[in-house]
Amino acid sequence: MHKEKLKILLVEDDRIEILKFKRSVSNIINDYDLSLSNNGKEAFIEIDKEIPDLIILDLNMPDTNGIEFLTILKNDEELKHIPVIILTTSNNDKDISECYRLGIAGYVLKPLKYDDYESKIKAVLRYWSLNEFLNL
Repeated sequence: MHKEKLKILLVEDDRIEILKFKRSVSNIINDYDLSLSNNGKEAFIEIDKEIPDLIILDLNMPDTNGIEFLTILKNDEELKHIPVIILTTSNNDKDISECYRLGIAGYVLKPLKYDDYESKIKAVLRYWSLNEFLNL
């Protein structure tokens, strides 16, 4: 079933990164419903309000970090179906393999150049906009 707008939850604690993300999608943001959380604990509060179609998750956060959040999410029968894209600066092999083991849908490194960042974000969102989502 095709939805009008893709519901995205961005879990990111860095204000600069949040601004970069918003700027990257500013000309296409009307196609999406974007919610923000600063850490894993806040993300679960947002998910309780409304289950997103897609979660974009940073790994390095205070309180509940990305891997802790992912572990809890993927062990929850009601929530484990939500696709999660990791958007991080960590290219640590251990982090990458652990995230895939837990069931992520993709792992994207934050590039240093803004133009590269913007094109990666748009490509991820374009891909997920084409997917069919179940209303669970």
